[in-house]
Amino acid sequence: MASSRDRQRKLARAKLDRQLARRAAAARRRRRIQAGVGTALILVLVVAGSAWALGAFDGEPTEDTAADEICLWTPQNTEGNANLKDVGEPPTTGLPVTGTRPMTITTNQGAPISVELDLASAPCAAASIAHLASQSFYDNTKCHEITADGAVRCGDPSGTGLGGPAYSFHSENVPTAPEASPEPSPSPDEPPTYPKGTVAMISNPPGANGSQFLIFFKDFTTAEPAFPIIGRVAEGLDVVEKIGALPTVDNGAGEKVKPENDDVVIQSLTVGEPVLDPASSADPAPSGTPGPESSGTPSPAASGAPEASASAG
Repeated sequence: MASSRDRQRKLARAKLDRQLARRAAAARRRRRIQAGVGTALILVLVVAGSAWALGAFDGEPTEDTAADEICLWTPQNTEGNANLKDVGEPPTTGLPVTGTRPMTITTNQGAPISVELDLASAPCAAASIAHLASQSFYDNTKCHEITADGAVRCGDPSGTGLGGPAYSFHSENVPTAPEASPEPSPSPDEPPTYPKGTVAMISNPPGANGSQFLIFFKDFTTAEPAFPIIGRVAEGLDVVEKIGALPTVDNGAGEKVKPENDDVVIQSLTVGEPVLDPASSADPAPSGTPGPESSGTPSPAASGAPEASASAG
């Protein structure tokens, strides 16, 4: 019996030795593999470091185009408003944001009206009008209202106050409301909210601007400014005043704002190239829209003015 137990112990010992040997061999293989991987990784790092030092990973910097986006154009439902006209959208980047841009409005009422669009305060409005002008959007359209606030309203090809392009954009330069005064009327020293010669967008609802604009032929002050100022008349204010003096009739909505003969026509509207502000040292970026040779037609907007009829923008 003793010899049988001895044999079993020897066999068990031999089996354990074989297992230990296999484990030791496996451990040696793992160490060799790990050592090889480590060496390879070091070589990769050395090669990559050398390549970086030699400029292999240098390249043109990627431009952050999102940071250059200036304007956002919101599509409008042309099926819900047949007065809207789809002429595409202006660019969103590369727009001039300094200086001014000349706009020339030629009507059937006299000499051309020259306007300076303010690129610093209203770059999106200027870009939109330049784009629409390039599509002849404003050509042969009527100024359909002479408002009780003292402004000529133009820019709607449909003449309904509901017309415009198939996009809208936000208001940029709405005047600050005057501080409340105990006096029943504004102080004579207080400047008007919209001085004579001011050009402003008009839309309904406010903030959804399209193509319609106002040209003020007299000072207008309001406690609730709603029209974004986009520029001023440089020449031809006498023509605007002449238009403002025309007799008006009911527009069908109970407002006596329609020119009696319905004959105030924009024959052409063109927008020139940006003019650098003398205080700026850099030229404005190209707008991507044609210059003086461009023409255009209005977009949907509503008056939003207390005395003007409701419309699109």
